[in-house]
Amino acid sequence: MPRRTAEQWITHYHEMSEAENRLRGQGYTLICGVDEVGRGPLAGPVMAGAVILPPDTELVIPGVDDSKKVSPKKRAELYGIIQEKAIAWAVGAADVETIDRINILQATMLAMRRAIEQLDPQPDALLVDALTLHDISIPQQPIVHGDARSVSIAAASILAKVTRDTLMEELDELYPQYGFRDNKGYGTAAHIAAIREYGPCPIHRKSFIGHFVEEG
Repeated sequence: MPRRTAEQWITHYHEMSEAENRLRGQGYTLICGVDEVGRGPLAGPVMAGAVILPPDTELVIPGVDDSKKVSPKKRAELYGIIQEKAIAWAVGAADVETIDRINILQATMLAMRRAIEQLDPQPDALLVDALTLHDISIPQQPIVHGDARSVSIAAASILAKVTRDTLMEELDELYPQYGFRDNKGYGTAAHIAAIREYGPCPIHRKSFIGHFVEEG
């Protein structure tokens, strides 16, 4: 997590609210940020967060940033604050069977739609990290590197990241030989070696690990 003073974090939060404020200037009021985590791992679901935050004139949450830049301890703290302060929030998922059946991109968009569908109230505009969602009627704007450029997308990334990491830690207790507590399903050398030694477990993505098994 970057070392910033409290004042710098407030400034950063306002800077990351520019996309939301542009939409508010166009008349939208319930603006939802959407982001995913878990597209790259060899195991576990892909998850998406969806968050509607109050305007930055009403609320500032110092520390909100791209979840990859935030320490696990700070993410856990922000997870609770975002849930408490958000107008609405939700996390959606697509499991490994779905990923293998429809591919990771389609599964990612499915997880995003599932998160959005849970929101109450429903948003009237979406800011989506790098993707355009199909089969959804809500006006949307994709933002490349949105988790570093939009406060609501960043908040969504934190909720999704903490939820998925917690799940992978729980799954580590069922399948301890793969080191999910540490690697969160990503393809570390130790994880790949474990797949070759023990074979895949039920939460491995068969469409991702085939060549590792064959090479083993």
